Parts: sequence; structure tokens; C-alpha cells
Amino acid sequence: MLGLFHSQIEPKRFRQLFTYPTSVNGPERVKKGRRAFQSYVAAFIQRLQQFGWTEGQNLRIDVRWNGGDADLARSYAAQLIGMTPDVILAASTVHVTLIRQATRTVPVVFVQVADPVAQGFVASASLPGGNLTGFSLFEFSVGSKWLDLLKGVAPRLARVAVMINPDTAPYYKFFMSVIEAAAPPLGVQAFAVPVRSAADIEPALESFARQPNGGLMLLGDSFTRLHQKLIADLAGRLGLPSIATGYDSAKDGGLMDYGSRIDLLGQYRQAATYVDLILKGSNPGDLPVQAPDRYRFIINLKTAKMLGLTIPRPLLGLADEVIE
Repeated sequence: MLGLFHSQIEPKRFRQLFTYPTSVNGPERVKKGRRAFQSYVAAFIQRLQQFGWTEGQNLRIDVRWNGGDADLARSYAAQLIGMTPDVILAASTVHVTLIRQATRTVPVVFVQVADPVAQGFVASASLPGGNLTGFSLFEFSVGSKWLDLLKGVAPRLARVAVMINPDTAPYYKFFMSVIEAAAPPLGVQAFAVPVRSAADIEPALESFARQPNGGLMLLGDSFTRLHQKLIADLAGRLGLPSIATGYDSAKDGGLMDYGSRIDLLGQYRQAATYVDLILKGSNPGDLPVQAPDRYRFIINLKTAKMLGLTIPRPLLGLADEVIE
């Protein structure tokens, strides 16, 4: 979360909270994620500078990282609200939820948030109302597309596990309602598989895989992204075809990725545009929520071969990228 502040006497104040830890001693994926977010913040600040905002002169920026710790996120959210910022940039649903619970007056620009209308963050995409606006990732209706794709590559699919961490994917119930509605016509049962730590992943998947004809869906929250290589390896060993939301799970050995094609650096630069407008007096409720209009589909043929699956030619033709 980033917080920005401004008054006639002191610089504008801005704050932000992210989901990756600050420790440099964590796993390589954690460090890689942290480096990526640092690049997003740098792009955001650079764009603000182009609008005339300079940290230490007319802008004060405070950054908070919670390392995926839900309790720490709540603490940081309370801290930032207590500092009465002029604007907050919140990355991810977890942080927007916490900020929204704490204030309905401080302007908030969000990024990397799934379906903000369905979650009740804004009244509508065209006219958000209230104190929140920003940039979304996808709508929950994409869940039915994931199920169609899984069934298309694994015709015997009869059971699908939707792996969720309730702490980092509080929106999972919206996805589950879409997937559960789409499953029966395809002859599939959908099950939420909750996990809250890395140690929970293997036993949860092993338990689910004891019955045949299973598949796996990953929502793409910070927890599953952090552990997607482990999950992909386990899914392969257990014979579970998987699909994720487009965060390169297929490149880590998952079977498929399908999600919005988003330039996150660009999304943070766009967020800076909204922050500039708000700092100059615009009402966030009047700024429309921006949503992606393109999707990306990736298939890992190496994983398909390991799972004994033949990808139908029409489906291969739809893929934006095929990993041999």
C-alpha cells in the first residue's frame, strides 16, 4: 500500500501496501516477486514525476510491505489510515478490502483487483461512486471459461479442485459460485480446497487426487503465485491437469494459463495518472474503473505429454503461446 499526503504546509502524502516480503533472505521466487513490485513502484513514481510531483518537495510517499501476512496487512492498513493520507494506492483485493473497512472517505486507487463491481468496491465501472476507483484484472465469469478449457483437454474430467487461501483470496466465493454453476452441465463437481501455508499444499492435493479424473484451478492470488512451482510439480506427479489465471503458471510446469493480458508496469503508470487527478482535486468516484480487454492463453505441451493428454488441434490454434 502506498499513501500520499498533501496540505498547504507539507508535501502531498502517499502510501502503498504490497503482498511480498521485504526480506532478502527468502526463496528466490519471493525475491523475484519483490523485485518486480519494486519496478512497479519505480514506474509509478516516475510517472508522477512527469506530472510535476517530486518526493521530498511536494510529495511524501510511505510504503508498507506485509509479506503475505494477513495480520500484518491489517496492522499496516490501520497505520496508513491513521496517518490521514490524501491518497492511497492499494494493490490486490486483500488490501482494498482492509482499506475499505477502515475508511469510506480517504481516496483510494487500486490495482490488480478482480471484479471490483461484483465485490462491492464500486457501484459501477463507469461511475464508481464513493472513495475508490482503479484498475481491475478480470471478471469472475472467467471461471466458467477455465472449466471449459480443462474439460476440453481432459474429457474424462469429473472433479475439479479450486485451491484457495481464504486469507489472500477473500473473493474466492465469487469464483466458486461461477464455477459451481458451470460444472453440472459438463458433468463435473467443483470443490474448494483451502490451504493457508505451504505445508498444507501437498496433503490437500494428495487427498483430492485419491479419486480419479480430477483437475485443478488456481485463482492467482499472492499465495498461489508464490508457490506455483511447488503446486505445478505436485499436480504433475498426481496426474492433475491444471489451469491458472495467467501469471505464468504454465511456464512453471502447470498445464494451462488463461487470464487477462495485462502490462502491470503500464497499470501502475495509469494509476499514477489517477493519483495525479485526485491530488489536483478530482473525485475518485467520478473516475471510471479501467478493465483489460484482451486475454492470454498458454498451453504447456510438455506437461500435457507427462499427463498423457492430447491437446485438440482447435484448442492449440487458440493458444497465444505453446510451450514445447
